[in-house]
Amino acid sequence: MAIHIGEVTLEEIQYQLLMDYQKVRAETENLAAPLSAEDMQLQSMPDASPTKWHLAHTSWFFETFILAPQLSGYQAFNPHFNHLFNSYYNSLGTPFARPNRGVISRPDSSQIYEYRAFIDDAMRQLLNEQPLCDNLAALVQLGLNHEQQHQELILTDIKHALSANPMMPAYRDALPEDEDGVLEPLRWLKIPSGFYGIGSNGDTFCFDNEGPEHQQFIDEFVIASRLVTNAEYLEFIEDGGYQQHRLWLSDGWSLVQKQQQEHPFYWRRNSSGWQQYTLYGLLPLNPVEPVCHLSFYEADAFATWAGKRLPTEFEWEAAACQLRQPNQMAAANFLEKRFFKPLPVQRRQTQFLGDLWEWTSSAYLPYRGYKAREDAVGEYNGKFMCNQKVLRGGSFATPADHIRISYRNFFYPHQSWQFTGVRLAGD
Repeated sequence: MAIHIGEVTLEEIQYQLLMDYQKVRAETENLAAPLSAEDMQLQSMPDASPTKWHLAHTSWFFETFILAPQLSGYQAFNPHFNHLFNSYYNSLGTPFARPNRGVISRPDSSQIYEYRAFIDDAMRQLLNEQPLCDNLAALVQLGLNHEQQHQELILTDIKHALSANPMMPAYRDALPEDEDGVLEPLRWLKIPSGFYGIGSNGDTFCFDNEGPEHQQFIDEFVIASRLVTNAEYLEFIEDGGYQQHRLWLSDGWSLVQKQQQEHPFYWRRNSSGWQQYTLYGLLPLNPVEPVCHLSFYEADAFATWAGKRLPTEFEWEAAACQLRQPNQMAAANFLEKRFFKPLPVQRRQTQFLGDLWEWTSSAYLPYRGYKAREDAVGEYNGKFMCNQKVLRGGSFATPADHIRISYRNFFYPHQSWQFTGVRLAGD
């Protein structure tokens, strides 16, 4: 999705956009393929959405922001969809209530696939016939990156839905043939003080919250070479981590007490030991895998218990740039690898990209000089810059060509259904 407009012709860009469009749209349907119509209808909590809704909403995005205003003579597939599949764009009308997306049994899943095919045909017509301009290319790239975000959400949301079933069904049946190997020992990597370039300069695609690029002074610090593992987090549990209020931020402690929480969300314990619900169903807890599905509060409490802290997002970005390794994108555990789980780091890798999103201590706020667009697209990121925390790095469910070191993900500190882990830092 990174097109350098100054280096290629408009015809080449147009062709590449069409190829990228077809690839991304096919991937979304590949991820939904293992699911039945009944699976795709499930909404297990207000924060999650049915797979069927993701399939429709990503199509609505192309229809609303590109096809309706730019394709001459375009007629909507179904005018009701503008309300049903609008996520949060209030400037386009009142969205259908998010907690109630699971009650939309009609249109059924077959009609949603018809809708996707209708949008795909119209987009092919647009990209084949319409003269390309910078604005159209930018909107198509935004739509593709938007759909890639929903590819990851399809997996996080269906995992939560299937986990509510006492049969503990699997999204995928066959475990991948990955080697457990020997876990890379944790090393503390020193990053010198100085000014570091933070954010994207906009030369290639990025979301608006990644800019403007700016200089940030950072004091010398150390950062862990890898993510915290299940075995290391289990030590925290066995040491009474969930019972020691001094380790927790006030809101986190209140949440732990209210929910009577004693372990990460998908962990289970029985007579044979600890197990973890995964996209492959319920499996024995692998001690060397990175610990997954932590809330910010859990990540912060663990860091306090370990005598360390979470990195700021600026420290994380500076370290990821300083410690960049050859072929790190090819080696990283992204969606294309099809492992569908985090892997233990080996062979002196630093694991800054892929596997799990990493909590930082930074509040999700605009960079100095940030200004949201004034049209409906301006609602994409800016209005969420309140009460959330920044995550970095991507996960095993993130497409490789979607992520960048400057990428800023954001979630509320209590949320743990996303593929989130923790990397420690220190002064």
